[in-house]
Amino acid sequence: MTSNRMTKGKTAVLLLLLGLMVFAAGCSEKKAVKPEDVVSQGILQGLSTDKAAYRPGEPVSFKLELKQAASGAKALVRYRYLNEVIAEEEVAIEGQQAAWEWSPPKDDGKGYMAEVYLSDKGEVKDHLNIAVDVSSDWSKFPRYGYLADFGPMSGEERTAVIERLNRFHINGIQFYDWQYKHQQPIKMEGGKPAAEWVDIANRPVAFDTVKGYIDLAQARNMKAMNYNLLFGAYEDAEQDGVKKEWGLYKDPTQTNQDKHPLPDSWASDIMLYDPSNPEWQQFLVDREIEAFKYLPFDGWHVDQLGDRGPLWDGTGKSVKLPQGYVSFLKAAKERLDVDYVMNAVAQYGQAFLATQAPLEFLYTEVWSGTPQYKNLKEIIDQNYKFSKNQMNTVLAAYMNYDLADSPGEFNTPGVLLTNSVIFASGGSHLELGENMLAKEYFPNKNLTVPAELEENLVRYYDFLVAYQNVLRDGLEESELEVRASGDVEISAEAEQGKVWSFAKRKDGRDIVQFINFTDATTMEWNDGAGTQAEPAERRDVAVSVKTDKKVSGIWVASPDYYNGSPVELAFEQKDGQVFFKLPNLKYWDMAVIDYK
Repeated sequence: MTSNRMTKGKTAVLLLLLGLMVFAAGCSEKKAVKPEDVVSQGILQGLSTDKAAYRPGEPVSFKLELKQAASGAKALVRYRYLNEVIAEEEVAIEGQQAAWEWSPPKDDGKGYMAEVYLSDKGEVKDHLNIAVDVSSDWSKFPRYGYLADFGPMSGEERTAVIERLNRFHINGIQFYDWQYKHQQPIKMEGGKPAAEWVDIANRPVAFDTVKGYIDLAQARNMKAMNYNLLFGAYEDAEQDGVKKEWGLYKDPTQTNQDKHPLPDSWASDIMLYDPSNPEWQQFLVDREIEAFKYLPFDGWHVDQLGDRGPLWDGTGKSVKLPQGYVSFLKAAKERLDVDYVMNAVAQYGQAFLATQAPLEFLYTEVWSGTPQYKNLKEIIDQNYKFSKNQMNTVLAAYMNYDLADSPGEFNTPGVLLTNSVIFASGGSHLELGENMLAKEYFPNKNLTVPAELEENLVRYYDFLVAYQNVLRDGLEESELEVRASGDVEISAEAEQGKVWSFAKRKDGRDIVQFINFTDATTMEWNDGAGTQAEPAERRDVAVSVKTDKKVSGIWVASPDYYNGSPVELAFEQKDGQVFFKLPNLKYWDMAVIDYK
């Protein structure tokens, strides 16, 4: 009897140990997976989330799609904050897809990465990543997109457009030229909005399309932003109640009203009015309040037209436009309490806007006066200083501008190098909508987005979100000295034929950027003719960093490799320097140095 009880006890212990071994093996399998070791077999089709951003406490719904059914396969999911794994789980695959939910930590303003590995019979066969933004305030990490076509559309067509923007985590959308007239955004008939009207280019606009897009965007936590100038009206504005004495004039005698000329086939040129005039402010804000009554936009994207030269008001007094912009925005915010974003064309008025206007973030339309890659970083840095380190920046920077005069394709290397500079500098890029921007007139669709570029952009936007806390979250300038210790030249300046490196600092860690211009054929960011060359991959790029602090670890991540997953690096520290190698460098690598 005693012997039998002992046998049963031994059996129970053995079973428990076996169970623990199996569990440990499963955990080991998940933790042992390294993205750099996975050779993709092209089985995974796509990975998506249900929203562009999440409020703290909101669950994230994931959907994984396979190109073919994988019987018995499973998904190993690893959730990361920067380089730290914070949770893991297994997800069952049914047929050609898997769906699951995850509850992120409730911290506000954080970016995460979900790494998904396809495992079949103990072998990892494929790998995809997706980012998750947990932020209650879209203005902290703005990722701005656009819409420019509002003719009659089916619900399915609208949904497809928003789903694409959602995959890029676009959390705000500029509704460009949706309005009837600048001085009367909604066409009214019989005391209610008309079903249709034409925009300034005489293109059709359907009320239901605009409203449908707003609803779809807001359901995915995207902000819908109403576009309009703050000082423009049609030539027939007087019949709508606008007064000539509110105008902006090119001379103090009020004989030549300033205007923005447009093609003869369009509805009108745009006549300009004094944004500081209280009666004009009252008039236009009244019309915007009416528009918001029927179309529940989240905010107003306010446009201007850059430096207009000397101007006078209706009394012959000289006008200072930047101060007028601030006056208008303050008056508008007081009466229409929504989110405001204002375009600073070629930085015109940005110093006043950043310090005095009620804006969510800073927005710069970049033009030919700042043509170099280095200028993009300079603008982002300048805006950060203007706002006393409080506001991030979105750049409207139009790619392949001259190429877009005729039908063709965007040049992938040109777009990716420009995005590398903007993202590494802490900004984001207004570029994605129904198509992609090449001109200041958003409906221009001469250039299409090639499949290779679309795939790369998904990874770049995942990277921007997953690492937002070390890219654009209160970083400080760093004077860290970064040098090459091998064949590839590294420079602190953006130079053709070299790798450009600059650093910033946060929470005691250094974040070092490496942008590869070794094969660049131009240093102009807009790659006007679409001729920028694809950089050759550089392997084992030897780097030395001067530091007296004791390094505890170095990791590198890139949107060009391993779907953006971080990779731990070996390093050596001696004589006041730390030495390491970037395993791969194509367009852009980011190295993060942690200290003890």
